[in-house]
Amino acid sequence: MMLFSLAWRTLCISAMLWCMWSVTPAFASSDKARTNAHIQQELGQAKPLGKGTFRWFGIAVYDAQLWVGKDGYLPESNGQLGRQPVALDLTYARNLIGAKIAEASIEEIQKLKLGSEEQRKTWLTQMTKLFPDVKEGNHITGIFLPGLTARFYLDGKLLGEIKDPEFAHAFFSIWLDQKTSAPGLRQKLLEIGSQ
Repeated sequence: MMLFSLAWRTLCISAMLWCMWSVTPAFASSDKARTNAHIQQELGQAKPLGKGTFRWFGIAVYDAQLWVGKDGYLPESNGQLGRQPVALDLTYARNLIGAKIAEASIEEIQKLKLGSEEQRKTWLTQMTKLFPDVKEGNHITGIFLPGLTARFYLDGKLLGEIKDPEFAHAFFSIWLDQKTSAPGLRQKLLEIGSQ
């Protein structure tokens, strides 16, 4: 009986692995094309610059990838966010509540001392309305259009935008400002030291 059970488990695992091997590459390829189309549409001639994983007490929260347009990315001399449009694509490693994502974003903006208290309250309200709950594997892509807006997509579908240049600058500074609370991730996103 035990040998039968072991043989059955081995057969099931082999079948699962065969299915994953034969199905996943095609799915991953079409998924990649689907999720990158909106980035290409927003930036034009978009290319990935760098990527890294954000961890909280050692637990992976999301993978981040920074996309740039044909002009690349040049930060300001003081290490602040540059003037070129960029896309930041976050692939979540766990389920998270949208309101909590908004709250965490405001906490990071506050640490950077960006925006007034009144602005941050407004931004929190806007993000809470806009950001959905996410499940493991979901992508939220933020598009930074300097001096204009911040636009957001969920798995390649437009969620909406916050048409406030100060918000857009503050939000993307969470990852790209020299004073970010995640300097290791910033280094990976900007490929600092890898040239």
